[in-house]
Amino acid sequence: MYVAVKGGEAAITNAHRLLADRRRGERSLPSVTIEQIVEQLGLAVDRVMAEASLYDRSLAALSVRQARGDLIEAIFLLRAYRTTLPRFGTSVPLDSAAMKIERRISATYKDLPGGQLLGPTFDYTHRLLDPSLLADEQVEEPMRKEAPDEGVMRVSDILAHEGLIEPDGEFAEDHEAGDLTREPMEFPMSRDLRLQALARGDEGFLLALGYSTQRGYGRTHPFVGEIRIGEVEVELEVAELGFAVSLGRIRVTECQMVNQFKGSSKAPPQFTRGYGLVFGQSERKAMSMSLVDRALRAEELGEDITAPAQDEEFVISHSDNVQATGFVEHLKLPHYVDFQAELALVRRMRADIEAARNGGKDMQEAAE
Repeated sequence: MYVAVKGGEAAITNAHRLLADRRRGERSLPSVTIEQIVEQLGLAVDRVMAEASLYDRSLAALSVRQARGDLIEAIFLLRAYRTTLPRFGTSVPLDSAAMKIERRISATYKDLPGGQLLGPTFDYTHRLLDPSLLADEQVEEPMRKEAPDEGVMRVSDILAHEGLIEPDGEFAEDHEAGDLTREPMEFPMSRDLRLQALARGDEGFLLALGYSTQRGYGRTHPFVGEIRIGEVEVELEVAELGFAVSLGRIRVTECQMVNQFKGSSKAPPQFTRGYGLVFGQSERKAMSMSLVDRALRAEELGEDITAPAQDEEFVISHSDNVQATGFVEHLKLPHYVDFQAELALVRRMRADIEAARNGGKDMQEAAE
């Protein structure tokens, strides 16, 4: 029995085989293990987890491997998998003050209660290629110390003690956290939904918007109040028990941005807040998120909306890299009928113009 296979189906099947072949490499090298990707490409894994809204290092590493390092494709894969998972409930808010800190820096206070902790960072490295990585040489063991068990005061708490910064945002007792992945998007948004959209947003897009605010397009004059990276406990309230139980710990990056505010008829001059929180280690994303969060609060704070970063609908509608990729890359798909219609229209317009020109020439010759 023979089964007819269309040319397009055969081509797609072979394209998938080519992808699998490219993953092995031209010399059929051993496959990179999931553990290697998790440990050695950790920042890529963290970005995929953050923008896919799914905290699972192994699955994120699998998606990176399957996508051959294309992080947006990996995010797409992980988001698609996320839709198959059941929902058990909503955790209680994370207590970042109780974070087991791995890195903590501030650009506003040199001497912080609890101290500054440099941790793993590229900030002070020379941007030169390191040939020793080619030979996989041994590295010196870093100095380590135990993280403090007690919570470490945040910079925003120090300013709040003097009344120099706006109060932290609070919702009503009966407020339920929104979820963009389950509800249609509507504008204007509450800040919790907006922060969720920014946390899922493309790092490069948010970086560009954050940069634009520093160049005068929605100027906010920011200071990094604090960046902290570490593990926080995730807890879920169980109705049958009447108290919250721990589900485990996750690694996050938090950024509190401190911004000037000249005051208004309702509020005295004080500092305002921009906030960013993302899975894993991703300072650039958390900082960009906090800059854009503050810019999007322009209307709330009585400021004029003059720049793209202050336009909620523009920012949120274009920040999602999976949606943007789908819309841009769909142009690769067949548009034969549409193009032929456009082609016929252009030909007809050109013919009409040529006929009008020829008609004008005939009239001019007749007049002469």
